[in-house]
Amino acid sequence: MTAHLVKMAVGIDSLDHLREVQAERLRRAREAGGQGELRHFTRNTPRRAEQVLDGGSMFWIIKGYIRVRQRILGFDEVAGRDGRRRCALILDPALVRTELVPHRPMQGWRYMEPAAAPGDVNSEAAADATLPERIAAELRSLGLL
Repeated sequence: MTAHLVKMAVGIDSLDHLREVQAERLRRAREAGGQGELRHFTRNTPRRAEQVLDGGSMFWIIKGYIRVRQRILGFDEVAGRDGRRRCALILDPALVRTELVPHRPMQGWRYMEPAAAPGDVNSEAAADATLPERIAAELRSLGLL
């Protein structure tokens, strides 16, 4: 059975901002002679790793809403700057927009069962796809979208 992870995108203002930050991290990793993988570092390795690798995704919370997901391709154990063991989540660089689901702030990551995961949004068919994100969010909060 698949399991997903959900995590706050700390310091990220929008989907475009997340895309820019991750592209820069991937570019720096390649320049440094790394494996060219998009990695996100976290303190703990998921105990349900097999379930996460069975089609699981990282769902990102941006500005109070789950907005986007990325497939989790693997895990790697690495040493942090302080010498402590860390888990590197290896992510698919493709960002997939999801239905907006409000989510409270939290620390770290949490598991999300498939039934609770928001569905993907086809950006061409989305009613708010042509609106700037800030305006679409305000219209949504007013119940107009």
